[in-house]
Amino acid sequence: MLKTDNDKTTILIRFLVGSVFLFEGIQKFIYPGLRGAGRFERIGIPFPEFSGVFVGSFEIVCGLLVLAGLLTRYAVIPLIIIMITAIITTKIPILLGYGFWGFSLRELDTYGFLSMMHESRNDLAMLIGSIFLLIKGGGYWSADLKWFQPDRTHKLT
Repeated sequence: MLKTDNDKTTILIRFLVGSVFLFEGIQKFIYPGLRGAGRFERIGIPFPEFSGVFVGSFEIVCGLLVLAGLLTRYAVIPLIIIMITAIITTKIPILLGYGFWGFSLRELDTYGFLSMMHESRNDLAMLIGSIFLLIKGGGYWSADLKWFQPDRTHKLT
């Protein structure tokens, strides 16, 4: 889990995933009514005050770890869980056209598969990017490579 490949382009995915999660987490604290506890309450997530702080904290910490390429594979596991939860709680109701399991449906012009795909584009990109990092690791410019495989850094070009 600490090893990584030496792919130099992995930093692009790390930058995208890490920065999006970092700034989404920060917004949960700056705008709690819009992005944090208030949103969680509207969706129907239990214990919204706790959940907003909990998820926001994980997004910030794990986003920073991903950006640094430190413990990359471990850092993306909570992010994958967050994205799967987001899809289940907010996008599945759009697909179905009604709320389920206590999760509410927000008002949109249309519902169904195409609406769900449109609304979930960011969630799916972050989920797939996180899965990519779980498979590949932090890549060439990562703390994982420098700290946990120092013998490989001298051999890489």
